[in-house]
Amino acid sequence: MSTVIATSVLPDSTANDTLTIGATGDSVAISGDSLNLNTLQDAGGNNIFVSNGSGTITSTGLPGAMKLILSQTASGAANVAFTTQLTTTYDVYIFKFINIGPATDNATLEFQCSTDGGSNYNTILTSTYYQLYHNEAGNSNGFGYDTGKDQGNGTAYQKISGVGIGNLADECGVGEMVFFSPASTTLVKHWYCTTQIYKQDDESFECFTAGYFNTISAINAINFKMDTGNFDGTIALYGMSKT
Repeated sequence: MSTVIATSVLPDSTANDTLTIGATGDSVAISGDSLNLNTLQDAGGNNIFVSNGSGTITSTGLPGAMKLILSQTASGAANVAFTTQLTTTYDVYIFKFINIGPATDNATLEFQCSTDGGSNYNTILTSTYYQLYHNEAGNSNGFGYDTGKDQGNGTAYQKISGVGIGNLADECGVGEMVFFSPASTTLVKHWYCTTQIYKQDDESFECFTAGYFNTISAINAINFKMDTGNFDGTIALYGMSKT
């Protein structure tokens, strides 16, 4: 077995920047060191992943992989908006709500979407809402649909925490929303959301909201806010690679 030690190995022509090691079907082992490259391809020349050289990686060869697109941390903010991230790059977008704490006690988290880049958040939507709860004393619980939290072709902000989050130092809400094909120009835009909150009167509330935006225009911006006052917390946006 031969050993080759070199500080660099280059293609045989400056007009060809592809270096081929081994023949089709061969394997290459990297042991005790790292392999630095911006593009990894299979034997057919198909990209497995591509990096911009600064750590941002895109992939069409790894179905189902989630990529962090943008994480925004609010500190006494009136709202958090994503105005350029919803494109045709992904069919599925996932929002994570991390430690959302309102400045005003008993405030609820809500959202709306825009088809004009965030100039207006009033896209027509139809939604459903139900919830379940249990209090700290262990003597009260319930489960049911709430007709006051849904919309039928409405344009108001949609509540997704459902009931008020407490604003004491240890109280907050968390959750996740999945949004399907917001940039489609042929289909309505489906979404569903689950949030778990520390209600202002010491209850654990899990809230389930779902619906669709009744438009075939591309949704290109989304805005999150409390129904009253400002809030702290992080909202992170992920894209799921197309299959």
